[in-house]
Order: sequence, then structure tokens, then C-alpha cells
Amino acid sequence: MTTPIKPAATVILMREVQEGGLEIFMVKRSSRPPFGSLYVFPGGKLDPEDSEYDLYRHCEGMEDAEASRWLGVEKNGLAFWIACIRECFEEVGVLLANPENSIMQDAQRLGKLRKELNNKDTTFKDICVSESLNLRVKNIVPCAHWITPAIEPKRFDTRFFLAKVNAKQLASHDGFELTESFWVKPIDALNKLKNGEMNMILPTIKNIEKLAEFSSSAEAFNYFESLGDEAIPPILPKFIKRDGEWVGFLPGEEGYDNV
Repeated sequence: MTTPIKPAATVILMREVQEGGLEIFMVKRSSRPPFGSLYVFPGGKLDPEDSEYDLYRHCEGMEDAEASRWLGVEKNGLAFWIACIRECFEEVGVLLANPENSIMQDAQRLGKLRKELNNKDTTFKDICVSESLNLRVKNIVPCAHWITPAIEPKRFDTRFFLAKVNAKQLASHDGFELTESFWVKPIDALNKLKNGEMNMILPTIKNIEKLAEFSSSAEAFNYFESLGDEAIPPILPKFIKRDGEWVGFLPGEEGYDNV
């Protein structure tokens, strides 16, 4: 039986730091599978609502045709941007909407709506409509594309995105799916991985390694924005068992095409 592959979106929040460089926002998943106790970025699988036209109308400065071309899909590419924004609000309380929207100055109401959303007392579409939100999709750019290998019991076709955020905007984990959250420089996250302080899977590590090459969030954002349509190839790791141990291969590595 073939394991179904579910579309998903992950968002890497970036901000500038006063002493120079950039920080990214990371969270720790709860012990529940499939990503138990791992350090990751906010995100999750797409909801059916994410591809509704009523939500597309709230996307500021981008239409579905443009988003779909960017990702190299026939339609509903914009649903990945919406999923990023929705998951980010649900999981860490950061709403990637135009700061001129009145609710963006009302932390108490934002917290109330986030709680209602997580309790399923409302939907993200209802929030967008009731608050006349302008979602800042132009501040979000695709940066990677990973597909879960066939050996895993749950598989995702995950698009990774970078998002620029205001350094003053607070972010906090939900306490349920996520148990820790913090801002960290990419190089510091890699050092914590090396020291055994943070357990991460390969897509997370590779994204952080790439971001460590940039001197600012603007430089990172501009680099990925300049790549253009269909410029980010999917990465599907492959594994074989050798002498009782799983050995992994990435596209382009010797032996990959023989697995």
C-alpha cells in the first residue's frame, strides 16, 4: 500500500539583530509523533480551507496564478502561503498581516482570536473576513522543497518559506503541539546541534546551513526572491539498509539514482 503524500507548508521567521546578522524563530515539538521532541520551524499540512477563493481575496499583492507559477504547480499555489500564515498564527501567535490592519495593534484581541482558532471555535477565513485582513504574502518567499522519504509511515510534500517579521512582534509557542520557542542565530543553532542540545531532522539542518551563509534577513530574502519561477527543485531523500543500518542519499549524490 502506497503511503499518501500530504502537501504541507513550513515558515522560517527571520528578524534583524542590533549587533548585525539575522535570527530565526525555532520551536520544539511535543513528544507526539511524527516529529516528537524535534526542533523545527512553525508549519503543518494544508487545510482544505487554505485554497478557498474567499481567502485568496485577502492576499495583498499576489494572485494565485503568480504563486502557482512560482512553485511550478497548476493551481492553488497561493494555498501554501496562506497555510504558512495560518499555521504561524496558530502555533506561535505571529500574524503576518498588514500592520495597518487595526487588529495588529490589539494584542489582547489577537490572543483571543488565536485561542478561538486553536479551539476550533472559529476559522482562519472567518478571522480574515471579520477583521478585513490584508495578508502579507509579499513578505514570504519560497526557499526549499522537501518530500518525506518512502520509508516513513507519514509523508509530506513540504514547501519551506522565509518570512520577514518586525523585531518587536512577539512570538510564543502554543503549549500543546509546541513546548519551547526562541529566536536564535543560524550559526548558534548549528552549534547546539553539534553539541547535542538540539535534535533536528535533515531538512531543518539544511535550511539553517543555507541561512548561515547570509549576513542579514534582507540578503537572504532577496536571494530567494531573485531565483524566479520553478527555481527550487524538490529534494526526496532515499534510503537503503546496509549491514543493518539505514544509509541515506540526497539528489546529486553518488548512488542516489541506484536506490
